[in-house]
Amino acid sequence: MKVIFKDLGLMPYQQAWDYQEKLLGEIIHQKLEFQKRPSIQQEFTDNYLLFVEHPHVFTLGKSGSEANLLANLVQLQAKNAEFITTNRGGDITYHGPGQIVGYPILNLDYFAKGIRDYIDKLEEAIILCLNHYGIEGSRFPGATGVWLDTAVAAKTRKICAMGVRVSRGVSMHGFAFNVNTDLSYFSLINPCGFNDKKVTSLQAETGREMDTEEVKAILKEKISEVFGMELDLSTPKTHH
Repeated sequence: MKVIFKDLGLMPYQQAWDYQEKLLGEIIHQKLEFQKRPSIQQEFTDNYLLFVEHPHVFTLGKSGSEANLLANLVQLQAKNAEFITTNRGGDITYHGPGQIVGYPILNLDYFAKGIRDYIDKLEEAIILCLNHYGIEGSRFPGATGVWLDTAVAAKTRKICAMGVRVSRGVSMHGFAFNVNTDLSYFSLINPCGFNDKKVTSLQAETGREMDTEEVKAILKEKISEVFGMELDLSTPKTHH
């Protein structure tokens, strides 16, 4: 199944969110149009995988609590960070430079048996990417995302956060994978609502600054593998 891949580079959170909403709307429109056709005239909807890096921003999901933001406005401004309430699932998280944020805008009819299966597959792709670097990632019971050392409570730490929204069977939002992230920003929040769990990055785990483009290449490969997608890297067609 073909998926259009776009690396948006460094882009403010709100701008990337608006762009996701636009693509989501287009795919839903395609789904509804195709449903009216006889089966012999069916086409596949568009599907997208977006990679992006955001300037410093804290985002709060629908099920989150503002109490998990431990900084006030003045402290946020001092850290040059924004605070945005968003419509994804999950609690509070941080996005910033050195982090690979992935937004799959997918018609899940082709890729997953529901939301839980979809999140499992996203987690699996991150776990496989970590394996490539000799790091054992795993799931943490009762939480989403990818974690390290889940068997030792005092050492359990999160390397990738997840928060998705699915509308009419189409996904948006996604994952935030800490590569060369400045982890000091996480001290301003209870990440994902946990006040006793640490956050880590690929750089912290390997002890060296990572080549982000290389990590993106491995990650794209693993996502394609897990979801059975073929990434189209050419310039996507525009809809009018």
